Parts: sequence; C-alpha cells; structure tokens
Amino acid sequence: MRLAMIGLGRMGGNMTERLMKGGHEVVVFARSPESIAKYVSQGATGAANVRDLASKLQSPKVVWIMVPAGKPVDDTIASLMPGMSKGDVIIDGGNSNYHDTIRRASMLEHEGINFVDAGTSGGIWGLANGYCLMIGAADRAFKLCEPIFRTLAPKDGYAHVGPAGAGHYVKMIHNGIEYGALQAYAEGYEILHASKTFKLDLHQIAAVWNRGSVVRSWLNELAEQAFSKDAQLSDLKGYVEDSGEGRWTVQEAIDLDVPAPVITLSLLARLRSRQADSFSAKVIAALRNEFGGHSVKKA
Repeated sequence: MRLAMIGLGRMGGNMTERLMKGGHEVVVFARSPESIAKYVSQGATGAANVRDLASKLQSPKVVWIMVPAGKPVDDTIASLMPGMSKGDVIIDGGNSNYHDTIRRASMLEHEGINFVDAGTSGGIWGLANGYCLMIGAADRAFKLCEPIFRTLAPKDGYAHVGPAGAGHYVKMIHNGIEYGALQAYAEGYEILHASKTFKLDLHQIAAVWNRGSVVRSWLNELAEQAFSKDAQLSDLKGYVEDSGEGRWTVQEAIDLDVPAPVITLSLLARLRSRQADSFSAKVIAALRNEFGGHSVKKA
C-alpha cells in the first residue's frame, strides 16, 4: 500500500527502508534534505513539506509520524490537518505520553481522522529483525493499517492491544521494565569488574551467560558484543539519558499504588549518572565528619 513517513532518523529511516523492501510505496519528509534524498535514491517519493506530502497520497491517507514526543507531534499533526480528510489515518510511532495520545485521538475523532498509536521497539536492529509493535487503535483503523504492521514486525511481533492510547501505555511499561533490566545487568557487571579476588574477562562471561543461562537475553547479547570491542568500555562516559518513559512508568505506579522499587531505583540511578560530583554525597560526607570525625576527601 502507499503511505507516508514523517521523520527519517534512526528509527523512521530504517522503517521506511523495511516498508519499501516489503513492497509498500512510501512518501517521505524530514527536516534534512539529505535524509529525504537518501531514501528517494532507494525508491521513496520525496515531499517538499508536510502539505506536499499529504497531496501525494490517496484517500484513505495513512501518515506515520516518527518525531520526538511532545510539541513536535502536535506541530506535525497541525501541519498535516489541512491536507487530511475524513477516514484518513495518522499513526504516531514515537514514545509519546499516553495521556497526550488520548487527547490527540479525541481531538482528531471530531474531525473524522483516525489516530493510531504504535509503540515501537527494536532500535537500530529493527531493519533486519523487525519491530515489535504495540498498537492502540479503533478496529477499523487497525484493519486498514494492518498490512503496514505485518511488514514492519517479525512473525507474531505486533498486537492490537486496545483503543487509542493503549499502544503507548504498553510501550511505556515496556520501557520501564527495560530500565530495570539494564540496571541489573549494569550492576552485576560492575561487581565483576571491581573484583579484587579475580581478574575476570567480561566478554567471556557475557558470552557463556548467553549459552543456556537463565539470564541470557538479547540485552546480554549486546553486552557480549560491546565487551568484545572494549572490555573496559574505556571510550564511554557513564552518563545515561532517559527519554521520559521511565519517569512516566514510575508516576503511573504511584498513581495506581503499585510498588515498583526496581524500576524507580533504576530511574534514580540514571539521574545520578549525570552528576560529576553529587552534592548530596558531599552533605553526607560533611555530616559524618561532624558527628563522628570520619575522614573526608578534599576536592
């Protein structure tokens, strides 16, 4: 089928390529003319702007958005609306907050436009392996777009999890779990790395854990790969960003009175990673020195 893709970054670009390999016709637009040219050279149809992109589609039009969460999504939808008609579909495949998704779906429903949220996981490996898709949509919109989902996902790798908002909700919790899993691996490997009793080969350990161990996983396969390049990770700074889903998951747990200590602490560990020198640690050191005369290290 023919659809459009707005946003050609690491995810949107690879998804466009996978769709074209699957036989779909894709109209593309991004802020970077170089990105547009790259995919036009592979067979996509380029658009000069968002309105031009909509004009290159036939009803019912399907436009997939892969832009950062928040205002960029709202701005993109606003730019699209003059070129959209009743029955058309806008898919948000980014990591939007599900509250925003529900709001957008309600707003667009009044205009007769179907809004679909596709929580998308797979990273840069999705081009080759396929993307796991968690889809929130009305039944009619899901059925219209299902050929797209079938092409993007591996076998049994997509699911219609509920109405608009449900896809991003499930993806939010997915990413919260990811925070906890990453933190557990990170702490385990740090203990191994810090051992004073043994000099351990982290690449060797990651490799053996991936062969039959109960902690084998795709994440640990990536650890094996990373340690094969540099067992000390000497070129990396221990600074970890978060894109919001972990925070939203923790807030949802609080709102639902659900204890989620692992995910919560994994989020806080990311915040700590951004501090070159923690002021709170300085306060603790100062207080220990004051009440007990414990030694302190000077800056």
